[in-house]
Amino acid sequence: MPAPAPAAPALLHHVGLQAQNWLDTHRDHLRPTPETEADATALSDRLKATSEVAVITQVLIREGVAGSRQHAQAQNLLDFAWRELLDGGHVLARLQHAEPYSPVPLEAYAPFHELGYRHPGLDTALRVFRQANTCTALEMAPTRRLGVLNAERKIGLPPSGDFDEAVRRTWLGQLPEPWTVQFHIAYDITHTVFHLTNWGQSPHHIPPDIADYLTRYLPAWLQDWADQEHWDLLGELLVVDACLPRPTLDEHLWQRYAAAQTPTGAMPVERTLPHHDPDELFAVAHHPTLVAAFASAMATSRALSLHTT
Repeated sequence: MPAPAPAAPALLHHVGLQAQNWLDTHRDHLRPTPETEADATALSDRLKATSEVAVITQVLIREGVAGSRQHAQAQNLLDFAWRELLDGGHVLARLQHAEPYSPVPLEAYAPFHELGYRHPGLDTALRVFRQANTCTALEMAPTRRLGVLNAERKIGLPPSGDFDEAVRRTWLGQLPEPWTVQFHIAYDITHTVFHLTNWGQSPHHIPPDIADYLTRYLPAWLQDWADQEHWDLLGELLVVDACLPRPTLDEHLWQRYAAAQTPTGAMPVERTLPHHDPDELFAVAHHPTLVAAFASAMATSRALSLHTT
């Protein structure tokens, strides 16, 4: 079969521009409420969402595809997340004090630390407590372990395990039968690639056998989740495509993906956005919209680099 035509950079960029505008407009919905402050699970979810904001805005700035307005908007969103949502890191320091061996503060802090934000007390606590053998022994899913190792690398802490061994314990690292991929496995695949490449920064860190495996089977997975109209997962898989040595940047898939985005810039998880009040709508849409910004930045950067080679 002939290779699919690549999407135009203008289409790829427009998806991200719309997504970033929506995220910036609705950023106050990330603020804590008395209910989320008192609920440990809600706090963990909020910290995850906040760290994802840092990761994606870092990608936007790093890939150099943002205009001056977008660049300033991304930087302002980062400052807002650190200053307003994490109280300059005090939120993470308090959680580290309450749960010293939990990986959550480490994972949430890592993208901010990599960007130059610092909380000296948290830095000290992490250096002390991450020396404990329990950090190596703590049981977690292989993909989560890979994420923790990447977070330790970002902060400059000694690794709690061997990164290459951790890669080979993941589903993707073992190159299983491609037809066994299901919903949760697909998300494990995308996050293995995210951690391998440090969120797209180093695509060459994907081992050759894994890159060959993805090059062969990713197009079928992309088509499958596009047909199911699961836009959140499709967006993550489009990031994986952009990380490969020969990305397809499939025009047809990107047109379908762009068509799913609402005029305001929000991306549904699947099919179309349900009718919710503003808080519920943000809870549903913020992750797929972050993914849309991520996928757009990565794909636009690759498209432009291919145009110049």
